[in-house]
Amino acid sequence: MPNIKVFSGSSHVDLAQKVVDRLGIDLGKVVLKKFSNQETSVEIGESVRGEDVYIIQSGCGEVNDNLMELLIMINACKIASASRVTAVIPCFPYARQDKKDKSRAPISAKLVANMLSVSGADHIITMDLHASQIQGFFDIPVDNLYAEPAVLKWIKENIPEWRNSSIVSPDAGGAKRVTSIADRLNVEFALIHKERKKANEVASMVLVGDVTDRVAILVDDMADTCGTICHAAEKLMEAGASKVYAILTHGIFSGPAISRINNACFEAVVVTNTIPQEQHMKECPKVQCIDVSMILAEAIRRTHNGESVSYLFSNVPM
Repeated sequence: MPNIKVFSGSSHVDLAQKVVDRLGIDLGKVVLKKFSNQETSVEIGESVRGEDVYIIQSGCGEVNDNLMELLIMINACKIASASRVTAVIPCFPYARQDKKDKSRAPISAKLVANMLSVSGADHIITMDLHASQIQGFFDIPVDNLYAEPAVLKWIKENIPEWRNSSIVSPDAGGAKRVTSIADRLNVEFALIHKERKKANEVASMVLVGDVTDRVAILVDDMADTCGTICHAAEKLMEAGASKVYAILTHGIFSGPAISRINNACFEAVVVTNTIPQEQHMKECPKVQCIDVSMILAEAIRRTHNGESVSYLFSNVPM
């Protein structure tokens, strides 16, 4: 592939390496370090003049540092005369702050969108945005890829009794995602209505739908402290589910998440590698990982060649 350079930020080098291996090219040379006062320093180690540049950086770990590093890398490539700079952000930072839900609340996702545009990004590739209308916060093209095809593939290959299952959404916001998966598997779906007293704390839950003697598969776009999904799993077992699986696109797993999963009644908690999962998998044997590097690599290849990306919304590239 001529005229293409792929660089990796420091948030998820392993994923970037898998993407370039898939594309059959080398990862671009870049030196990322911090000065002693913790300012981020970026040196792009090769010419990008006239090149189509892709920078892979996920919004995880030290979110603010990684976001700043991404902005500086985009800007460095832009002022070094790159013809187009695409930010590949598997897990979009601040995506949960996407609306003004109480007075004097910021819409931080819009702020991040403005920062990416101002730094010089020409295109954004991301995966399973928490709210798909975040695409409208940008004045540049945004490709929001879905982990759904990879999730369907995993369910069919790893849950032997998937035909007798219910796909469950742990909140009303994920209903659309869950009905789409249930339709494609031709199984029932259920919904859990929850009320929050404050962020990261769930007050009450009501199950809508029937899961008696079925395998319940909880599907959500992200799990942070895992309070919701562990609470939901208990509710499903009480309602007569035979087994409970959880499938999440972004496994953030901060705070008490891992110990909660270890104590919960899950057969498996399946996440994608939009966020590094090696440490989580060591600490918790229930955590399993779906590799999505081939979806990102194919999106980069298609974007670079000016092809349609919509094939990836319903198919896993082989």
